[in-house]
Amino acid sequence: MNSDEDALVQRIRRDLADSHDEELELELEDRNLDELSGNPLDTASYKESRRQYFRELFRMQAELVKLQDWVVKTGHKVVILFEGRDAAGKGGVIKRITQRLNPRVCRVAALPAPNAREQTQWYFQRYVSHLPGAGEIVLFDRSWYNRAGVERVMGFCSDEQYEEFFRSVPEFEKMLVRSGIQLIKYWFSISDDEQQLRFLGRIHDPLKQWKLSPMDLESRRRWEEYTKAKEIMLARTHIPEAPWWVVQADDKKKARLNCIHHLLGQIPYGEIEHPAIVLPPRERHRDYVRQPVSEEILVPDVY
Repeated sequence: MNSDEDALVQRIRRDLADSHDEELELELEDRNLDELSGNPLDTASYKESRRQYFRELFRMQAELVKLQDWVVKTGHKVVILFEGRDAAGKGGVIKRITQRLNPRVCRVAALPAPNAREQTQWYFQRYVSHLPGAGEIVLFDRSWYNRAGVERVMGFCSDEQYEEFFRSVPEFEKMLVRSGIQLIKYWFSISDDEQQLRFLGRIHDPLKQWKLSPMDLESRRRWEEYTKAKEIMLARTHIPEAPWWVVQADDKKKARLNCIHHLLGQIPYGEIEHPAIVLPPRERHRDYVRQPVSEEILVPDVY
């Protein structure tokens, strides 16, 4: 290998390292929580468990890329629902699933509270427009199950609307499955103490305080009401066509790995053969001269 080839290989390796650093940056979010909980960050066992976490995460993210290729090739349609209490870790696992994937293939639907017009529509109507076409994966960061959870507990729906939801949702989900959509539903389960700890972590971290809304704080007060609503929801909407899967999420890293591992096992994907990619030689023209960039529009080199 000559010096030019060696330099190119080194640049490629640095680029790969930079992509892995994206995950390391996300992991830094968890360090404040580890410190609050008293977990030692510098012990040999901690460092080894962290290395193992990254090894497994990167391995499974490579499998997710294969799954994505298979979905595109076969025209498969996938919907994955992520439900759970506030601070249960839904957003964290969604980030890890989508991190290496094509956003045109795998996209996230995180709908805000319904507006005045949407409140007059068929309840499921605003979710339907986000369903996948052939070769697409949609991850719902909360879903139509808002009616069985926050809307019920906070009194945003009537008893009649609540009961109508439970009559309708099994039929709605069966229709989705009959139409060729694979529907996978995850509930992220955390303990009372763990949610308390995570809320404290957000309160003391200026970068995370935006995550705490008045609704989140009220949900903390109504822990038992949310528990009862969750138990009723799981019992009444666990159907063979679209069963619930519960992720034990007190340990964020284990929850992410367990959820992604389970997800990979739910979809019958296989590796898709791709032709070798060869970069074509760049055309060069003697009369082409690259024009200098005006200093006025250059971003200053502060770093």
